[in-house]
Amino acid sequence: VDCWSSLWTARAIGYRARNLISHDEVALAVIVQEMVPAEVSGVMFTANPLTGLRSELVIEAILGLGEALVGGHVEPDNYVLDIAKQEMLSKKIGAKEIAILGKPGGGVRKTTSDASQLQALPDEQILKLARLGDQIEAIYEFPQDVEWAWADGELFVLQSRPITSLFPLPDGMGAHPLRVMGSFAAIQGILEPITPLGQDAIRLIFAGGASLFDIRVTHETQGIIKLTGERLWVDLTAGLHHPLGARVIPKFFSAVDPTIIPALGMLYAEPKVRAGKGHLRLSTLRKLAFFALPMIMRILGHMLAPEGKAEQIQQNSQKEIADIKAKSESSPGESSTLSQRVEIFRELYNAFPYAVPNMASGAGAGLIPFYLLNRLSSHLTGSTDLALTITRGLPHNVTTEMDLILWETAHAIRSDSDAFQYFKNTSAEMLSNEYMQGKLPGSAQEAISSFLERYGMRGLGEIDIGRARWREDPTDVMHTIQSYLQIKDESHAPDAIFRHGEQAAEAAINELESAARKTFAGRLKARIIRAAARRVRALAGLRESPKLYIIQMMGIIRLGLLESGEDLVSAGTLDRADDLFYLYLSELDKLAQNEAQDWKSLVAVRRSNYAREMSRGLIPHLLLSDGRAFYEGITPTEGEGSHLRGSPVSPGAVEGVVRVVLDPHSAQLTPGEILVCPATDPAWTPLFLAANGLIMETGGMMTHGAIVAREYGIPAVVGVHQATTLLQTGQRIQLNGSSGEIFLVNDQVIEFN
Repeated sequence: VDCWSSLWTARAIGYRARNLISHDEVALAVIVQEMVPAEVSGVMFTANPLTGLRSELVIEAILGLGEALVGGHVEPDNYVLDIAKQEMLSKKIGAKEIAILGKPGGGVRKTTSDASQLQALPDEQILKLARLGDQIEAIYEFPQDVEWAWADGELFVLQSRPITSLFPLPDGMGAHPLRVMGSFAAIQGILEPITPLGQDAIRLIFAGGASLFDIRVTHETQGIIKLTGERLWVDLTAGLHHPLGARVIPKFFSAVDPTIIPALGMLYAEPKVRAGKGHLRLSTLRKLAFFALPMIMRILGHMLAPEGKAEQIQQNSQKEIADIKAKSESSPGESSTLSQRVEIFRELYNAFPYAVPNMASGAGAGLIPFYLLNRLSSHLTGSTDLALTITRGLPHNVTTEMDLILWETAHAIRSDSDAFQYFKNTSAEMLSNEYMQGKLPGSAQEAISSFLERYGMRGLGEIDIGRARWREDPTDVMHTIQSYLQIKDESHAPDAIFRHGEQAAEAAINELESAARKTFAGRLKARIIRAAARRVRALAGLRESPKLYIIQMMGIIRLGLLESGEDLVSAGTLDRADDLFYLYLSELDKLAQNEAQDWKSLVAVRRSNYAREMSRGLIPHLLLSDGRAFYEGITPTEGEGSHLRGSPVSPGAVEGVVRVVLDPHSAQLTPGEILVCPATDPAWTPLFLAANGLIMETGGMMTHGAIVAREYGIPAVVGVHQATTLLQTGQRIQLNGSSGEIFLVNDQVIEFN
């Protein structure tokens, strides 16, 4: 009875809930077997569970039965081995003061003694056990947590299971040569897993990007994007080997994810990484020149005549999007086939070859002068605040424009008293359902329809083509509109904030010029500042345009695939239209050719994998092929227990109430709250206009959330490790976006883990 009832203990139920195992599908077998009268017992991890190193094997051993170890009642011996070299790396002898022994007639007895000088397991048996562990791992093809016993001079393996705390490695990737991978998720602000077709979309885009360097690869043969844990990783190894890459990579991550920098610094000292030890080959220089020379010429051209360039670039990109849309639309009286839509999907290969030279070059022409202003501001005033303020209220930022149009949508609803009251008294989910049925009050239906016609291809985690868009589920939009409708003070309205940002930017330019004139060659410096600021204001807002271009492409492609999905549901091939996104591109080709396969079962497995990965708590920022994973962000400064520190990315200081948001689907900010979240993408930014400040666990100076926060004049700090855990909704804090410091007020204390 005790055995059977253990299936329904709180611990067992909680485990199933965390791992998305259905309570209806579990079963229990009670194994009755002869008990090993263990003289010594313990556990063995075939990879180091603390560091993740796959090359290290860890054994813990105690005297007697393993019950005392599992229950945490005794300090065990700890042996760490290098299994490949068959040698002991470290050995720590534990106290082992308690031993539980079996009685001959059944039951157990507990004994106590001082065994702190006694090694529980002889060296010969430790090495033999390690070899057994290596064999077990080879069988299961994943590091194992093994329970074992030693009795009468013989080793017994009692149980083996996967070490679930380890982050998986890409298939076929070994520890030698050592490879270093950065998290694509941390860079893009999407920490959730990516659907299989979404993974292929990104790999296809990067394969096209390689053509900018005269490198011809496919999404399957490209080597920079790796896959594991249903997430994407950027292989940094080749770049780290070369002197130029070894200098550029830290600068890149200091702008997009500075939490990686301490780990990179440690890795640079490792001989296996060979940071900067390689040589730039002539072929590599040729490829760099193939990309860099045309880009430099374009950037210089934009800098020479910045006015009007941004509008021209955006108009040209919309013509490209119109062409792609025309290709995807069926001819009159005909319908597109899945094969045709798969070919349109392959157009993503051309996303970077168009967006980088034609759009990113414009953004670069604005960002390069920004870095100059940053250095001048730091030199002249001792702070970068003035340079950052110059980027407030930038024109031509497609994300800012979207947020302002959404504010206009909310304003139109407020102007209709019936619609306004309806939005105040109805849940966002209900509003979303009624919009999809065309049942919202007239003015609201029309205003939201106009907004979604322009921006309906956006959505949470939008870089994954497999994720739903606002036009499919506008719940997020309804939440944000409800937040905007709570804004009563016109000076806090988004359009007023944007105008104030423009004024603050001009004042910052004047102040920086004034500071320059007081120094040697001041008039020349002032002219340089004015010229640089002019280009920043004209072009830096384009930073978001290349991504919008790609998202618009994905939106067109997704619509077509969903139509094919509906046809396949009608034919009984699939259960849901969006099942297509749980197949890889090669599988879509087979499906389009009517190849017989149990597609429903395959999709069910993929959905299960995706759901399991959604429950993964921590995602490394840096992953090594030897198994090491680096999770931590900027280390909190504990002080007196009321102080956190991160990376300052948007200047200013503010005090307000915390609102921790893990999913904007269920978020509605009260104006004036400080938004605390893991990461952001453009689907989050409408919340910024109701927020008084921003704290993120990931990100850097040039990531999306930081840029938009600066434009809106919202103080922001990023790279605060476990901010969503250490801070709680309702706490009152002081946030300093200039120093990166966060203080709790009212004598509250942050509990550090």
